[in-house]
Amino acid sequence: MAQADFQALLNDRPWLLADGATGTTFFAMGLMSGDAPELWNVDNIDNVKALHNGFIEAGADIILTNSFGGTAYRLKLHNAQTRVGELNSAAARIARECADAVDRPVIVAGSMGPTGEIFAPVGTLSHEDGVAAFREQALALKDGGADVLWLETISSEEELRAAVEGASAAGLPIVSTMSFDTNGRTMMGITPAAFGLLTAALPQQLTAIGANCGTGASELVATVLGITEARPEAIVVAKGNCGIPAYVDGHIHYSGTPELMADYARLALDAGARIIGGCCGTGPDHLKAMRESLETYEGGPRPSVEVIEARLGEVSALAHGHDVAAEAAAAGGRRSRRRRG
Repeated sequence: MAQADFQALLNDRPWLLADGATGTTFFAMGLMSGDAPELWNVDNIDNVKALHNGFIEAGADIILTNSFGGTAYRLKLHNAQTRVGELNSAAARIARECADAVDRPVIVAGSMGPTGEIFAPVGTLSHEDGVAAFREQALALKDGGADVLWLETISSEEELRAAVEGASAAGLPIVSTMSFDTNGRTMMGITPAAFGLLTAALPQQLTAIGANCGTGASELVATVLGITEARPEAIVVAKGNCGIPAYVDGHIHYSGTPELMADYARLALDAGARIIGGCCGTGPDHLKAMRESLETYEGGPRPSVEVIEARLGEVSALAHGHDVAAEAAAAGGRRSRRRRG
């Protein structure tokens, strides 16, 4: 499948369905907590194929490679930092084989997660070293047959800039999503609107932007509202968790049902998302319900935060326009000025 087909599909279709959870699925297959899923690209290929085939059969138009933790910095935790090329190329080849085995176009997206390091000036990882790490991974994913590079779960501006610059060396379309999991912001304090404006100003333009993971389907749709308000012309991704996690009988279980995720898909489309999928907890049954829901849906008005809450659950104060962090900082400044006076 030609790499240009990603843009062609976006031009031809009102929406594309991305896949669901990698980690949750692998844990159900026997992956142990603390193990590197990327090693399964050479040690347990059948299970990686089963992951991709399950989502393709459920209707996914886009499958993400098993390479989320594929930078040298993440692989170093498993003494595999010298295997970046091998493991990422293998991840893309497996996904490519699964995608090419069906008689409809399926995009292979090279998953690139955060390094796990804190970038300067707050941390010690330099911009140059970060760029080099993402470049190494991107080139390996391209070598294995990825159509697009998919930066996900990024939380800081510094890492986003390094990831985009590194990924651009491969010459493939780039998608980037952040995770807004801290009271409506990323862990490093970026709001959905700020992310939209940041991506507009990057020297390397992205094919699509959006949000993944986070704290549940409701917050994800509210995040899409913030991104699309700031960047109404952008192609936006919604890849939310399947409800809320809970520890049940020794396992993490997500509360979202296929019916809830089907409603989430419709609301995400109405909020402005063009690429819709699931993240943690989202299995083939959920994805199948999402596909059927979107195929039979004619669209509705842009939802309000109140509508999202009524149908999917609570959202953050920030989604309601109440920026608790900024107001607390302002209040602290007022108290400080009073003390100085």
